Amino acid sequence: MPHATVHGPNVLARRGFGLRLAPAGMGRALRIERRWRLPTLFAQLATVPAFYLDMLRENATWLATGAYLAAALMLATALWHTARATDHAAAHLLANWLDLLLILGLVAAALAPPSHGSDWILLLRLSVAFLSLVRMVWCLQHLLTRGGTLYLVALAFVVLLMCGVGFWWLEPRTPTLTDGLWLAFTTAATVGYGDVVPTTPASKIFAVFVVLLGFGVLTMVTAAIATSWIETEERRIEREILHDMRQRIGKVDADLVALRAELRAAAHLLASADETKKSAHARPSPEQGGRG
Repeated sequence: MPHATVHGPNVLARRGFGLRLAPAGMGRALRIERRWRLPTLFAQLATVPAFYLDMLRENATWLATGAYLAAALMLATALWHTARATDHAAAHLLANWLDLLLILGLVAAALAPPSHGSDWILLLRLSVAFLSLVRMVWCLQHLLTRGGTLYLVALAFVVLLMCGVGFWWLEPRTPTLTDGLWLAFTTAATVGYGDVVPTTPASKIFAVFVVLLGFGVLTMVTAAIATSWIETEERRIEREILHDMRQRIGKVDADLVALRAELRAAAHLLASADETKKSAHARPSPEQGGRG
């Protein structure tokens, strides 16, 4: 993604869609931005069926237009609320030019004529769909943590289910939901058995996004499971190392305690010897007593 950075004391800058905080305290702006992630995600998800509704019909539908406008309004509201929490709202808006570009694209997709009669309009909506897909993936990046394996598995299941529903709707060779799910899985996993393949332009375009999104999600799930196994082995090794270190440290502590006791005993013996010598020097000898 392109690099976007604005210099200033309190500017919430981004690298593409990735939020990056400036040195000054921006906790409130970050909390607001995170609060808007799920609403904007669901609003963008609604543009997926809107894209295909517009593609499959020769006349514009109010559902597709409303979905595009609702997503644009949701993104604009989220961006403006986050910018207001900074000390430099205009600079923050300029730093997030990809969001602004996506908002303009959604508005253009809503107002443009149906894609059925123009390849340029179809290319416009495809570009908006790809940019929306990138932003939706960014909204889910917080799940990529050590403890996020279950969330990723659930996300993969939901993505494959939605892709199956999409193929069931778009592809005439998948008359049942089961057939749609099978085509979604083989497409996302890039297996391509060939028993069921996309045949219409709409299902072929949908298959491209299924490969991009589904394969990415499945790869993340596989990587998360492998990472959890590796982390389990690493934690076992760490526990063994820590146990050995504790034993060694315990031995060192015991040796130090014994050494301190020996040093105290030696010091006590030296002090007793010094007192004996001083007493011997201070006591007069018998010869000195007789002369006196």
